[in-house]
Amino acid sequence: MPLWVRRRWVAYGWRVHQWARERFEKARVGRLATTTSRCRPHLVPVVFALLGNNVWTAVDAKPKSTRSLRRLANIESNPQVSMLVDQYEDDWSALWWVRVDGDAMVVSVDSEDGRLALSALAAKYPQYAGQAPAGPLIRIAVGNWASWSAQ
Repeated sequence: MPLWVRRRWVAYGWRVHQWARERFEKARVGRLATTTSRCRPHLVPVVFALLGNNVWTAVDAKPKSTRSLRRLANIESNPQVSMLVDQYEDDWSALWWVRVDGDAMVVSVDSEDGRLALSALAAKYPQYAGQAPAGPLIRIAVGNWASWSAQ
C-alpha cells in the first residue's frame, strides 16, 4: 500500500494519544506561532517544557537583537498561539508531527508557577541549570492537541 494511503490522522481535539504526548514532551525544540496585532503570522523556534497541560518557554540569554520580543507583544494583543514539534526523515515512513493550540500568557520568573517552570526547563536543558533565564516566561494553556504519524 502506498505511503499516502496508509497515513493516519489522530488526536484532533482534547483527547491526545500517548505517543503524541510523549513525542511532544521529549522534543528538544518547537516552533511557536503567534500573530501580530495586524494578523500577520510570526513563527520562532523555542525550547520548552510540558508540565501537565501547560507548555512553558522562557526568554533566555541566547543572543537576540532585543529583549522586547515580538512574540511577547503578540501574546499581549492576541493570546491564541500554536506550537509544533515534528520529525523529518528521508525515510518518509518515520515522519510525524504534534501540534498544541492554546491561550498564552506572559508570566514572571519570580512567581510560584514561574519557579516551577524554570525547574522543569533546567531539568530538560542543562544550559538552564548553569544560567537560569531572566525571563519572562510564556505559559501556553493547551486547549487542543493535533497530531499525525506516517506509521
